[in-house]
Amino acid sequence: MSRIGNQPIVLPAGVTVVVKDRLVTVTGSKGELRYEVHPVIAVQADDTQITCSVKKAGKRSAALWGTTRARLANIVTGVTEGWRKQLELRGVGYKAKLVGNDLELAVGYSHLVTIEAPEGISFTVEKEIITVEGIDIVVVGQVAADVRAVRKPEPYKGKGIRYVDERVRRKVGKVVAAAA
Repeated sequence: MSRIGNQPIVLPAGVTVVVKDRLVTVTGSKGELRYEVHPVIAVQADDTQITCSVKKAGKRSAALWGTTRARLANIVTGVTEGWRKQLELRGVGYKAKLVGNDLELAVGYSHLVTIEAPEGISFTVEKEIITVEGIDIVVVGQVAADVRAVRKPEPYKGKGIRYVDERVRRKVGKVVAAAA
């Protein structure tokens, strides 16, 4: 029995949920998201909450039960508040700027790297901080990971693109022998 899956999702004011067959549509002030539920999971919704249950008990269905409830809770949060990830540029000459909706990075390569914003994602740049915002937590996390993958932080000087709250383990490096 899933402890996460048992918990109901309380709907804030202004959020509407429509369950049709296996498709759950959640609409809020920031937009609309859809989620297709696995066939072994049943979802019921009323005006105040969403509840998930299992149609057929089993190990896989218990795992899907908690996952489905967590995804639906993230969708409800996304359509009401939205999601954001912040990344930080560290390195001499590393710069980021917006060109239309796309992000253009100068991170030590011989060329500029352009990252196109998928639908529903917006970038903001303030000095060395890049913010990725959107309503779908999965897409926001994937775009932030794609931006970080352009130049991962290296362990010797710490240069690269990292999450704001990320700690990079630093290595000592080579020690120059003292002149005798």
